[in-house]
Amino acid sequence: MNADNQTEPRFRLKFFPILVVTALGFGVPHAAAICAAMLGRALGTPLPQGPLLPWLYMQHGMQLLLALVVIGVLKARLAPADYGLHLPRGKSYVAPAMLWGGFFGVLMTLVDYAPQLLAHTRPDPGFALTPANIWGWTFFEGVYVGPTEEIPFRALLVTYLAAAMPGKTHAGRFNMNWAGVVVALVFALLHAGNFDLRHWPEALGQQVYAFALGVLYAYWLEKSRSVVAPIVGHNTSDLVEYLIVFAWLGVFW
Repeated sequence: MNADNQTEPRFRLKFFPILVVTALGFGVPHAAAICAAMLGRALGTPLPQGPLLPWLYMQHGMQLLLALVVIGVLKARLAPADYGLHLPRGKSYVAPAMLWGGFFGVLMTLVDYAPQLLAHTRPDPGFALTPANIWGWTFFEGVYVGPTEEIPFRALLVTYLAAAMPGKTHAGRFNMNWAGVVVALVFALLHAGNFDLRHWPEALGQQVYAFALGVLYAYWLEKSRSVVAPIVGHNTSDLVEYLIVFAWLGVFW
């Protein structure tokens, strides 16, 4: 992504770039799910009707692959830009990503498991606490989910939208492209299905922290010109939540 310029372009909403981002934001994960289901059937694995974890690994892997293909097409023809698929070329923002990731990991646990905390009951992780599941989920949340979500949403969508619809928002000494805020909203709305699965206060809380995290990830992408810090922050927050839940369930004792 380009460094801040002395003269910033005035931000203007444009219908077509927002349409593209919305279509990709919702389309890439769903296309990946279809591809994963087809691959699962070909391999004799009944996905997504079977165990959730293998399905998620396959769907997220397909999501990453599709995002890289779209980035290649955009970079070659429609939106040549630096999509951040490299190490940071300045300040890395990795340390803030780890600190904020830890904070949001605790916050996410409080929001997601508020009923169990209030009722003083044990949480249900949704899977048997076997060694394979514990290590599988730990690796997924602590390593795998970061690149497979941050490259599609931040490297792809934020970079494209910042090139197609430039303009910055300011809050005190902080500034960032409006593109990161728009994509954070799309990212949060992708979690709207939780309103059908959880009580509305929990689901609303998830919308709020998903949006806030999306803004932070986009900020780190823009300032470091690399997707590394968003990946680290995403992995850290999700891993911290799962480690807290595992500790709560007595897995480590």
